[in-house]
Amino acid sequence: MMIRIGVIGAGAWGTALAQSLASDGSEVLLWAREAELVSEINAQHTNSLYLPGTALSPLIRATGELGEMAARDALLVVVPAQHLARVLSGLPDAPRDLVLCAKGIEAGSGKLMADVAQEAAPSARLAVLSGPTFAHEVAAGLPTAVTLACSGGEAQWQRLAPLISRPMLRPYYSDDVTGAEIGGAVKNVLAIACGVVEGLKLGQNARAALIARGYAEMLRFGLARGARAETLSGLCGLGDLVLTCSSTSSRNFSLGKALGEGMSAGQALAGKNSVAEGAATAPILSELARREGIAMPIVDAVCRLLAGEAAAGEVVTDLLARPLRAEQEGAR
Repeated sequence: MMIRIGVIGAGAWGTALAQSLASDGSEVLLWAREAELVSEINAQHTNSLYLPGTALSPLIRATGELGEMAARDALLVVVPAQHLARVLSGLPDAPRDLVLCAKGIEAGSGKLMADVAQEAAPSARLAVLSGPTFAHEVAAGLPTAVTLACSGGEAQWQRLAPLISRPMLRPYYSDDVTGAEIGGAVKNVLAIACGVVEGLKLGQNARAALIARGYAEMLRFGLARGARAETLSGLCGLGDLVLTCSSTSSRNFSLGKALGEGMSAGQALAGKNSVAEGAATAPILSELARREGIAMPIVDAVCRLLAGEAAAGEVVTDLLARPLRAEQEGAR
């Protein structure tokens, strides 16, 4: 039996995933919120709003009716993290595979996306797709590797991997859903910090140091939440962190760069079609870490910047003035 797959969310990443899935001749149903975007994708095979310059496969059919997605056997859910609960609540619950592709923490509840999805779709079998993935490269068919973390273990992996794998999109198996989610959420916040380094023109040494120390924060938070260290050292953790902290193709990096150049968060975010998830994730991540006694000074610094409580140069000075200490936890 042929398994029919759909993609919920026609932003840059959702559209790129639909393009990848269609590359082997599969028909893909893509849900978009905007009626004009549905018309454009179906009539012109383009998405000028979120993925300009890409000719989309005619095998991608867009719909604005969320209920139409209910007939699909497996769904990739690629809506922004803060809208996941609302979108899934409009989808009839059924025992289908839901592959969560958003990276973030729900601001009001502090829940990871799998917990949000489980409440909204209790019958679903959940998996998480995460890794170093710039949408425009995936849409262009450039080689990409990702983590596919399956709550249903290897049986779910055997079912989903052939659906998602393409010659230029290679998934790797994990059963550590928590680790995959934490890697994706924390790296967005750290990418803002690396963008600040770029905006302040502090150099490559500083950025490399920030990536390494940021990864230490990701690891501390992840281990405290039950993630495995090997997950966070893989594609969905360190791999995604390095990519997102190294290019203005990252929305979070671009936001940080604007902050480093003197813009306020409001100015930097104004008029953007795409979402910088790290801006919403940073305050709740900082609060969760504080509640659990987990030291995340870089995340805290990003929160101060986003809230307008300090200028970029000031938070960098404060980070550099922290007490000297061993690099590794437990080192003498």
